[in-house]
Amino acid sequence: MKKSRREELSFYLFAAPWLFGLLIFFAGPAIASFVLSLTDYNILSSPTYVGTDNFQFLFHDELFWKSLMNTLYMIVIALPITLIAQILLALFVNTERKGIGVFRTIYYLPYLVPAVATGILWGMLFNTDFGLLNNVLNWFGIPPQSWLSNPQLAKPSITIMLLWTTGSGMLIYLAGLKGIPKHLYESAIIDGATRRRQFWHITLPLLSPTIFFNLIMGIIGTFQMFTEAYVLTKGGPNYETTFYMYYLYNNAFKYFKMGIASAQAWILFLVILVFTLIVIRISRKWVYYEGEAGNKQ
Repeated sequence: MKKSRREELSFYLFAAPWLFGLLIFFAGPAIASFVLSLTDYNILSSPTYVGTDNFQFLFHDELFWKSLMNTLYMIVIALPITLIAQILLALFVNTERKGIGVFRTIYYLPYLVPAVATGILWGMLFNTDFGLLNNVLNWFGIPPQSWLSNPQLAKPSITIMLLWTTGSGMLIYLAGLKGIPKHLYESAIIDGATRRRQFWHITLPLLSPTIFFNLIMGIIGTFQMFTEAYVLTKGGPNYETTFYMYYLYNNAFKYFKMGIASAQAWILFLVILVFTLIVIRISRKWVYYEGEAGNKQ
């Protein structure tokens, strides 16, 4: 057997477990969900082909659009706030001072807490009767707030909770900051650049690839928000926290509308794909890489 053939065979042997997993655990279920999206299926009886009826039903379903708008709110409002908080934390811990590793660990630890436990913890903090947040407001003479039962405060409350788990993104930004060459700052200091100018003209441009990555992952993660609504609010009040994935879950496992849930899953796939392509397209205007920054207009 020729060497090239042996190398090719070795490649396929090493890739076989991954290919097997791809076919069994991703491609297979994806194809099955697409087939189910064209059927009326409630688990208890055999699927009945209905064509595009499930998609037409969703497009005329007010709660479907409500769940999509709730999710878009989190992308437009909560995601930017989270990204900014992660950058600020990364800048804060980007130092070699003694003991800074302790702060990095403290900021990262909340991310390691299981999502359900985090939801239960913050549910207690937001509690109207004995929650810590209302006790703090009481010290300043502010009346207690119905954080999770007030339609105007429900989504902002979840946004506050999300800020508690920014440690993972912080570490990614910290890695990006460590990758910026120090000689650029040294040259800027010699030229008399202030810290603000260094941030806007060196740090931010060279950190933009990391921002781009976290933005893409944040959009995907926000569209898949589920645990926060399931643990804290059950989608209330008045469906204000019925996010897309939570509504999909209800259709699938509460109402046993598997056909409609599968159609929702494929719509979600297309929506995420469109958002990702848009971000990739516009990233050409603001993402800079070392050695290319000077070539961008």
